[in-house]
Amino acid sequence: MIGAGSVALGTARILYAAAIGGVLLTTPTHAADPGSAAGARDARAWLERMTHALKTRNYVGTFFHVSGRRVETMRIVHRDRDGRITERLESLDGAGREYVRHSDGRLVCYFPDRHTVLVATRPSGTPFLGALPKFGPGVDQFYRIRELPDERLLGHQVKVIAVDPKDQFRFGYRLWIDRRSAMPLKTELRDAGGRVLEQILFASLTMPATIPDRELEAKVPTTGVRWIVQRPVGQTTAGAAALRPAALPPGFRLTVAAAQTIGAAHRPAEHLVYSDGLATVSLFVEPRPRTAPSSAAATPAEAPMHGLARFDSGFVFSTVVEGHQVTAVGEVPAKTVEFIAHSVRAVDGDALPTALHR
Repeated sequence: MIGAGSVALGTARILYAAAIGGVLLTTPTHAADPGSAAGARDARAWLERMTHALKTRNYVGTFFHVSGRRVETMRIVHRDRDGRITERLESLDGAGREYVRHSDGRLVCYFPDRHTVLVATRPSGTPFLGALPKFGPGVDQFYRIRELPDERLLGHQVKVIAVDPKDQFRFGYRLWIDRRSAMPLKTELRDAGGRVLEQILFASLTMPATIPDRELEAKVPTTGVRWIVQRPVGQTTAGAAALRPAALPPGFRLTVAAAQTIGAAHRPAEHLVYSDGLATVSLFVEPRPRTAPSSAAATPAEAPMHGLARFDSGFVFSTVVEGHQVTAVGEVPAKTVEFIAHSVRAVDGDALPTALHR
């Protein structure tokens, strides 16, 4: 049996699969000084174009996802049909897991190694290969965005963009964008010291005019598998006590506040998303059972989770607060998830901040 906490973390892993994108506008005739205000504006323009293209273009690609010593080969199919986006992400290695995002917002995750299918609703409309968010003026307080000299990669002339953190609460990026098609050929996630934590490198990438339905259908057999459905139950309402961080790292604010019932659970778990405009942390607040198990010792699925662990190229930190399992997870430094989870306290519902849906 898969515990509700494990399901929540599995969903979070999907949401943090990557942070890359592509664009379609003409390239500049010359590069601006990367240290100048014009250079920063040009770098921002490339990132904004990337966001637009990921949501509006059809593309099919195979890429390598490198995290530490682990290398996984993935295939992505993305179709935009009159603004209705459908996607399929398939692991070509190991257990052959697949993820299908339907145009109605449903995310269906196929885990053949667990004989399980998870059905969830994504808390945001971003594609699997999530484009970098739009950079507002406030982001400059925490990141330095600049152009680097052009390079040649995989036979293409590429624009290189650097996004560097100014403190220890967030990671940075390097992005290699094809100047002709403006699609990303490579991305890196880096810590504040410049060490590469994660790489995504496309081996092939095409942009067909049309993509047939069969390309977006999962190949995993579903006979005899267990289906787990995460049922959204809406936002937390004011007037009721809730658990929320009493303090946040500089720049982070609540962007999504949703509740959902996981599997056969009788009480909903909350999923709160905090972002600084680029980095994102998911906070899961899950009620613990009111009574202790009848057995002498709790099973692993029932036992509360405590402590810090690696999460791909980021971290996950879990603790128990006032009878609730609290888990913070994201592609951020360890101190960021620990800061957020440790600051969770009971807050009067009337004082809760309003989520900013982007």
